[in-house]
Amino acid sequence: MSIAYPEFRATRCTRYRFRYSECSRCAEACPHEAVTLSDEGVAIDPARCQNCALCVRACHTDALASSAFKPVEILRQAIQHEHFSIACAPSGAAADSIVPCLGAVDAASLAYLAKRRIPVSLRGASHCGDCAHGDHGARQLALNLDACDVLAQAAEGQHAPANWICPQVESVTGPRQEAGDGARFAASRRQWFRRLIGRGIDEVAQGAEPTAAAQQPPDKAIRPGAYALPERRELLQIVCRRKDEQPFRVPLHDALPMMALSLQPGCTTCEACFRVCPTGAIEIDESPAEWRLKFDADRCVACAVCFEVCQPRVLDADAVFDARPEQALRVLLAMSKQRCSRCDRHFVSHTAEDTCPVCRDDEDAFTAIFG
Repeated sequence: MSIAYPEFRATRCTRYRFRYSECSRCAEACPHEAVTLSDEGVAIDPARCQNCALCVRACHTDALASSAFKPVEILRQAIQHEHFSIACAPSGAAADSIVPCLGAVDAASLAYLAKRRIPVSLRGASHCGDCAHGDHGARQLALNLDACDVLAQAAEGQHAPANWICPQVESVTGPRQEAGDGARFAASRRQWFRRLIGRGIDEVAQGAEPTAAAQQPPDKAIRPGAYALPERRELLQIVCRRKDEQPFRVPLHDALPMMALSLQPGCTTCEACFRVCPTGAIEIDESPAEWRLKFDADRCVACAVCFEVCQPRVLDADAVFDARPEQALRVLLAMSKQRCSRCDRHFVSHTAEDTCPVCRDDEDAFTAIFG
């Protein structure tokens, strides 16, 4: 089996949206060093790429896509079967669906089939030790299976059994070893992710005050782009819905593109997080009287670019959150607007001011030039 080389969609990439982003999910997932990172996004080297699609699944924003490998088509095929099997192409195993690598089948798709109670057999994992991209694929497979188990446990809760049928790996020796390695890999990635998103509250707890240079990101650091919601995130809205309306509590997980944002004291209202978000999960709602920063959990894919762009480091994420869809938007910050005595413009500020920032900048510039 072969698939088209991944297509790069720049406006969805966090590196394109914020030129100082250090996101490297796709490069870390690639076993062939075919991904080159820059502040413009990513580039795929066709001479190195072996079409494993692991980079496609690693990207939470779907900045990379393959026209020939679409998990949603696998789901449409699977729901017509009482039992369904998926095999990786390099192993040569027979199955209802052949994929470039088992690790490319994302956790949201596996969880959707588990919730539908469709027994799924994953074939070919015993070939990982002999596969060119087996090590990376095995670790990603273990991470995805762990995420599926996390969702199944969240669905069960304390009120009624979920009775999900989680996918099974058809092997005994090789895959068990790989799964163990993958579980350790999953834990280390989650710890890294928590370190990344927890840095804001650490600085607040230490009493660190943002410097003047840290009030806003550098000029032209943020590029605009249309909002887009990946299919995996929409699929998770279905997976996380409960008939009993009880909370669907999920811990932060690297293989699950979802998160719940919170805000610590110290926000400068620079709106950089709103401008850099590739999915529209962060919103600005304002009127002549009020300015509000809102968060829509249904649209968040946990790309973490908002944490990178926030200079005061006051954004944080809940370690465990309710993942049910269609919840009310969370108001992260609400402020009353003030009116500038000079230009009559409305503006927001943490302290009472007679003039807006634009007029103050003009006054400072005038003073600097003419004294």
